Amino acid sequence: MDESNLHPNPIEQFRAWFDEAVAEGVREPDAMTVATADRAAVPSARTVSLRGLDDRGFAFYTNYRSPKARDLDENPRAAVVFHWREVERQVRAVGSVTRLSRDESLAYWRNRPLGSRLSALISPQSEVVADRAQLELAYDEAEVRFGDDPPLPEFWGGFLVTPVEMELWQGRPNRLHDRVRYRRVDGDWLRERLAP
Repeated sequence: MDESNLHPNPIEQFRAWFDEAVAEGVREPDAMTVATADRAAVPSARTVSLRGLDDRGFAFYTNYRSPKARDLDENPRAAVVFHWREVERQVRAVGSVTRLSRDESLAYWRNRPLGSRLSALISPQSEVVADRAQLELAYDEAEVRFGDDPPLPEFWGGFLVTPVEMELWQGRPNRLHDRVRYRRVDGDWLRERLAP
């Protein structure tokens, strides 16, 4: 990997790598680890699905009452990591986080599978529940009540991670991996090679 051959914009380079990962049959290329920290700087990480990519950054959706959402409300910064083992590549990004607009969340909501919408509607994400039967009953009741058009709940929507730094990692023999970091400097992207 030669940094001079990489796209000057890391979002565009990510898009090219993502498309290559899909073409190579990488399993779940949209799996994205999101690391957050609360107000006290206690870290937490989990894997979510990348559900949007544009010039602003990386989008994902969640319950706004979840621990990750609470972290992001208290400390609106995150790191994300994509690991595509099959093609020996990783992408890491760090940046600020904002909530997506209600209209953007609604547009995505309408395109989700019905079962996923019903689950999001009834799940008190990450809260203790009595048992699985409680969840299944709530799901069945929502299915009867809303049919095939469950409403977007007020507690559910998207977040956007806008990177200020991105790193591309390409595995190489003898652990002499290629690493190129992009950093925002005065509104432009600076590319730098890092030691493995």
